[in-house]
Amino acid sequence: MIVSNNREPNIVQFKSLVDNATDLLNKKAARDSEYYLGRNAQKLEIDVKNALDAVAENTPFQGTIDVVSGQKFPDIVAAKYYGVEVKSSKDDKWQTIGGSVNESTRVEDVERIFLTFGKLLSPVEFRSRAYEECLSGMAVTHYPRYKIDMNLQNGETLFDHMGTTYDKLRTSEFPVESIINYYKSQMGKDERLWWAGNEELSVDEMKVRLANTLTVAERQDVIAWGFALFPEVTGKSSKKYEQFVLWLAATRHVVSPSTRDFFSAGGRGTLVTRNGIFENLPKVVLKIDEHKDAIALNILTASEDDLMKNWNVKHIAVDRIGQWIDCVANIRSLDDYDTHTVLDAIFRPPPP
Repeated sequence: MIVSNNREPNIVQFKSLVDNATDLLNKKAARDSEYYLGRNAQKLEIDVKNALDAVAENTPFQGTIDVVSGQKFPDIVAAKYYGVEVKSSKDDKWQTIGGSVNESTRVEDVERIFLTFGKLLSPVEFRSRAYEECLSGMAVTHYPRYKIDMNLQNGETLFDHMGTTYDKLRTSEFPVESIINYYKSQMGKDERLWWAGNEELSVDEMKVRLANTLTVAERQDVIAWGFALFPEVTGKSSKKYEQFVLWLAATRHVVSPSTRDFFSAGGRGTLVTRNGIFENLPKVVLKIDEHKDAIALNILTASEDDLMKNWNVKHIAVDRIGQWIDCVANIRSLDDYDTHTVLDAIFRPPPP
């Protein structure tokens, strides 16, 4: 979409129209606040439309203002290319959730949008700003939506932080992906996005489950990915499961009260391989042997970026299995055997 700055009437005239309508709404609210205290979001759209009509007399906008029917964005269209989105709150705050980041319901041809916000508690007050000037970030309900803050300072919008503009982002091919990548770049090592896709979440994905509700197949899949992505789960640190727990919640929407049960139930055992018999090994090694095929497949198919981030390495070697074994060996030493020797016996057995 090409965004024009040369429409007739122009953006300066439209801003003046919205400002005048906002002044009129505030004057009416001062005279009859009880009226607005009883209004809901849909009825308030009509109030804003009537105020716009009143101040549009003898201007180029006269006769061009309409409330858009259905779930469209914005709520009101004026002179084809301009729009007003109406929001309200019955709390003493100027924040709310805005429209979808993808703006799939945006009215065709509308290029410039203002937001008129009504704070519907005593004293009732209305404010209006250019839509992009009050978008502070992203929130996720059933789909990524903008967060609105009418008190946002200049230079503090989401687009300022991203180094782009509202129009550039909204007309890009994948606006949600761009925002997600920005948030990812701001995250620390101990943070993950719980939602990071481009499609709408399914009903199942919007649920959070306890680990004990996983099927046998789901549990095995989680264990194999846990070992593949997080070698530290084999260690003895009290923090060894932290990254896995974040990953489990972010990607599988699963909460685990007892993460240790995924990887080790305690005790020791014997491992029998074609390379020999290894006795008195910790159960975590036996668990690796139990899931070795799936672990290896995950290591070989995971993205390099994921492996570098989770393994805390700067590059991924051609021999990914060997590099993973090195990661584990650096974390966990075995009392009676060399860690490399045992893991090589599991993943690199001699031909029969």
